Amino acid sequence: MTQTTYYVVQPFEMTRAGRLIASTAMAAQTGPQAVRMAERQAAGKAGAVAFSRTGDPETGDFDDAVMLGMFGQVPEDLTAS
Repeated sequence: MTQTTYYVVQPFEMTRAGRLIASTAMAAQTGPQAVRMAERQAAGKAGAVAFSRTGDPETGDFDDAVMLGMFGQVPEDLTAS
């Protein structure tokens, strides 16, 4: 069982109707890099989050996502802790 951690940046855009929608997610190599990328994405979009997921890609068994950073406007379900 090999544990792997993936670092992900998920940007969000605002539709004309005022709804937040997810843009294309991006991979980062480290947590700090994911946070920097999310900050940059939020400057040009409605907002962005950086998170990590750790687990076994062979079995598909992953822990819950760990939020690394939230910038700008993001969906409410991501801000509830």
